[in-house]
Amino acid sequence: MTADTRVDVLIPTCNRRTALAATLATLVGQDFRAFDVVVSDQSDGAAGYDCGETQSIVRLLEARGHQVRLLRNLPRRGLAQQRQVLLESASAPLVLFLDDDVLLEPDLLGRMVAALQQQRCGFVGSAVIGLSYRDDVRPQQQAVEFWDGPVQPERIEAGTPEWQRHLLHNAANLWHVQRRLCADTGTSRLYKVAWTGGCVLYDRDKLCAVGGFGFWRDLPEVHCGEDVLAQLRVMARYGGCGLMPSGAYHQELPTTVPVREVDAPRALAPHAPAEGLA
Repeated sequence: MTADTRVDVLIPTCNRRTALAATLATLVGQDFRAFDVVVSDQSDGAAGYDCGETQSIVRLLEARGHQVRLLRNLPRRGLAQQRQVLLESASAPLVLFLDDDVLLEPDLLGRMVAALQQQRCGFVGSAVIGLSYRDDVRPQQQAVEFWDGPVQPERIEAGTPEWQRHLLHNAANLWHVQRRLCADTGTSRLYKVAWTGGCVLYDRDKLCAVGGFGFWRDLPEVHCGEDVLAQLRVMARYGGCGLMPSGAYHQELPTTVPVREVDAPRALAPHAPAEGLA
């Protein structure tokens, strides 16, 4: 990675005060240090970051040289709009969209940056693992296709065999596969994905070139799958991949989006041309 590489870590949050504090705490110990943080909060009542636990971690991040911006984004206008606000707040060449309930191993951000710079693709995702399922082995959901050469653009659509790649990211499937295939290599491997949730590092210019999350205006306020739609569009033009071993773990909290009737990649054309952002 180049010496001037910087990352903006973008965290959307809503009603997850304790989980947000834990997620921020795992950023403190990252081996890769060239990052700043933006948190966009849509919590009911007081902001999730407005508590002693989170403020102490914010102060520590700042003391270690990281700029931390804490935003309020109300009224709520949907998940895609929340992500678009974060994207427009970023200035670094790379942006990590990190959910507010994800824990990171110390070497993860550095490995993701190295992979994205080497491949020059649109994104590298580190799928989140639910360790409560570590004894639930599902061989039928553990198929994996590695990239043997450079990551290439792919057009992925629902109903195709490639769409079934998402099963690898259920429960702890990825945990079992990476322990079997990557335990002794000491290096990262890249694999083909349909999409990756929770922890995704983008080339900011490439994400903006396909419109970012600007499609929020075409969706009702209550929707899901906005991250999937953005990744499908980036992958179709620039390519994207998953990183193994993952190094990202889900806190396994109840979803804050219980109504999921409108799924963005099904409601909107996944590969429709999109205007780029300035």
